[in-house]
Amino acid sequence: MKQTTQIGATLEKAISLALQKLGHSRDQVDVEVLQEGKKGFLGFGARPAEVRVTVKEVVQLKVNEETAEQPVIVEKQQQTATENLEDESNYLKDDQPIHQELLAEVDPIEEAKKYLTSIVEPMGITDLSIEHTSDGKNVSFKLSSEKAALLIGKRGYTLNALQQVTQLMLNKTAKSFMILQMDVEDYRERRQVALEQLAERMADKATYTRKPVAFEPMASYERKIIHNALANRLDIETYSEGVEPNRYLVIEPIQ
Repeated sequence: MKQTTQIGATLEKAISLALQKLGHSRDQVDVEVLQEGKKGFLGFGARPAEVRVTVKEVVQLKVNEETAEQPVIVEKQQQTATENLEDESNYLKDDQPIHQELLAEVDPIEEAKKYLTSIVEPMGITDLSIEHTSDGKNVSFKLSSEKAALLIGKRGYTLNALQQVTQLMLNKTAKSFMILQMDVEDYRERRQVALEQLAERMADKATYTRKPVAFEPMASYERKIIHNALANRLDIETYSEGVEPNRYLVIEPIQ
């Protein structure tokens, strides 16, 4: 019996490597999934896939004397975990179309909630509560958890990442494009107030020292908050420099 065990970043990768080792095509082997791969999220819960691939045997069946012997390929008729994962992967791919008849049965907001809940579980967040409101194409998620700090992350980086991937999921099942705004226990409002206060202090510093003042890299919507907060000041100008995700804002005094 020709057989090999192989690991890979995904099930498809592990199977492909095993086929190369054995020198056979996919329809000539049986695949046993020992461990399904998992990408994880933000570094949490990632694990490789592992499969055992066995070349199918050709069995000579003995028949009665009136019938000539003939080779028969014995195939196992079972659906593997690989096939299940491929179906799920196809459903989530950006370039995979979703049939219109399925859209009528799926609530995109509820699907997005389920997806968000599943990707924060590897972070140890099992008590996530999500309240939503919608107004046309705009959807708002209000999150709450005893581990709110983990959901927010340093300067909101984790929250921004969660919002981005959840919006992608939302628009996979929505009939028209939707814009998601996500918040955790009013963090965004508190962050805006803090940024506006910081903007005034840094503007005063720039005019006092007569030198440009640069902020650390920020998300585009946070840079916009600072731009707007200082829009009416005539003694300074603001502009952004750098390339995403390291783009930052500069306050320069007007000489």
